[in-house]
Amino acid sequence: MPLNDCRIIELPKITDPRGNLTFVEGGNHIPFDIKRVYYLYDVPGGSDRGSHAHRNLHQFIIAMSGSFDIVLDDGERQRRFHLNRSYYGLYICPMMWRTLDNFSSGGVCMVLASAVYDPADYIRDHDEFMHLVHAKKGGDLNHPLETPHR
Repeated sequence: MPLNDCRIIELPKITDPRGNLTFVEGGNHIPFDIKRVYYLYDVPGGSDRGSHAHRNLHQFIIAMSGSFDIVLDDGERQRRFHLNRSYYGLYICPMMWRTLDNFSSGGVCMVLASAVYDPADYIRDHDEFMHLVHAKKGGDLNHPLETPHR
């Protein structure tokens, strides 16, 4: 999937003097059903997270508090997104290398995922990721994206 398929999605925001409310419905606001939710917090200044891709997993990432950047790489282009509002999130499609960095103090990153944790879905080596991306574009059937390459 190309980098253009990844995008910022604005979520509903119900404004109330007592406090605002935002919600996410899988299959409605985001293009997948939610099977797992996790969050990152207390990330030390100067650290980054991610630095991997997923073979089949779809994700939606929200800055619940503070801010951070997400750099996406589809094997040909890179694009940096800055998240700093809890009513916006970034949809990330499969086969997209991602790195999260530039966390503000108190930054909280919530991730909604299309599947439960599966270590076989991760690609943790950038060279392997690049090989798989170029194999898929070239039609190399010896390296299908659905099969872990070790």
